[in-house]
Amino acid sequence: MTQAVEANCDGLVGPTHSFAGLAPGNLASEIHKGEASNPRAAVVEGLAKMRLLHDLGLPQFVLPPHERPDVGFLRSLGFGGTDAAVIEAAGRTAPELLNTACSASPMWAANAATVTPSADAADGRVHFTPANLLTNLHRSLEGEQTARSLRTLFPDETRFAVHDPLPAQPHFADEGAANHVRLCADHGEAGVNLFVWGRDAWEGWSGKFPARQTRQAFEAVQRRHGAGGAVFARQARRAIEAGVFHNDVVCVGARQCLFFHEAAFEDRTAVEADIRAAAGFEPVFVEVAEADLPLGEAVKSYLFNSMLISLPGEDRLTLIAPMEVAETPRAHAVAQGLVSGNGPIRRVEYVDVRQSMRNGGGPACLRLRVVLTDEELAATNADQRFTPALQTRLGAWAEARYRDRLLPADLADPALLVESRTALDELTQILGLGSDFYPFQR
Repeated sequence: MTQAVEANCDGLVGPTHSFAGLAPGNLASEIHKGEASNPRAAVVEGLAKMRLLHDLGLPQFVLPPHERPDVGFLRSLGFGGTDAAVIEAAGRTAPELLNTACSASPMWAANAATVTPSADAADGRVHFTPANLLTNLHRSLEGEQTARSLRTLFPDETRFAVHDPLPAQPHFADEGAANHVRLCADHGEAGVNLFVWGRDAWEGWSGKFPARQTRQAFEAVQRRHGAGGAVFARQARRAIEAGVFHNDVVCVGARQCLFFHEAAFEDRTAVEADIRAAAGFEPVFVEVAEADLPLGEAVKSYLFNSMLISLPGEDRLTLIAPMEVAETPRAHAVAQGLVSGNGPIRRVEYVDVRQSMRNGGGPACLRLRVVLTDEELAATNADQRFTPALQTRLGAWAEARYRDRLLPADLADPALLVESRTALDELTQILGLGSDFYPFQR
């Protein structure tokens, strides 16, 4: 058996992190629309979560934010003149487009890509397909730069295959790992790849909120990667209508354990049967009933958007939950019940990621999970690997370069463009990204 370990690649929050409410169906984003954000605090929160994972013994990497504002996007829509003139004109005549161009949404790295580890891939490489995220305009801007970022972190093409995003067409709407769960007996063994889709591309959809992931997108990803142990499951329509825009709001898994809400799947019985049929191990299903945690409270607390992790030397799992779980009585009761017996989950750790939570992203949203062998781990970009020294350096960088208060109206300030580019230019040096990583550097 090949030895492998779970690594987590966390998105670093960008300088333009704001609460612009750009994502229909994301209830937290809608509720906090227009409030003041604190980009500097968001960086500190994210780094603290990375430090926890590092201290628990898991490899941790930093994924850089994208260049924002995306002036090139605005120019493609007819705004001209200097970069400052483009920002000012967009803010004056089309603030919604400026908000879109400034979105710091790449911070949610769970949407960066779908990942197939080498143990599951037909050619023995780790495969990545960056998500096209085309359901929301602000997120559809991410795919090309995400691919560049992943190729910088995973540069060895003999070990890693970073594909281009799927065609940017509604039939192939792809939201990445937020709708994918891998189960296995051990990280280095072949596992089950659970692909959860919201709609079939050939059917009509008339829901209150969009069903973002298509079955056809995940089928294409599975074919590209040669991913074994594939199980395709339909997300429950009532969950989508309740604000479950990604399945990781109601479902998370690790090793043999799938932890999910009663309302996660359209046909739970079939999902469990299909996983058992595909698995070379005995899966463990931990379901939370609606009576114990109503779906609305599951969405509010983000209990299932916790990270479920397997720590070195431990047979049972650890749940990394947002602080909101501890503050929501029924969600907290469920979490405590998980660890009270001899079930697959041994303990719960709580983290404060409130700046992310107010935009609808919990601990699991902030990270892309990548299973790596020792050899694959050694082939990554070492400058992006998290260490306490890097935490200190990035914390000082954010303190010097990030604002501690930002309103959507502030995005029209041309000074923010200068501040953001200055910060990102310095970041490329800190993370060893090269001098042409961002469009403004080229």
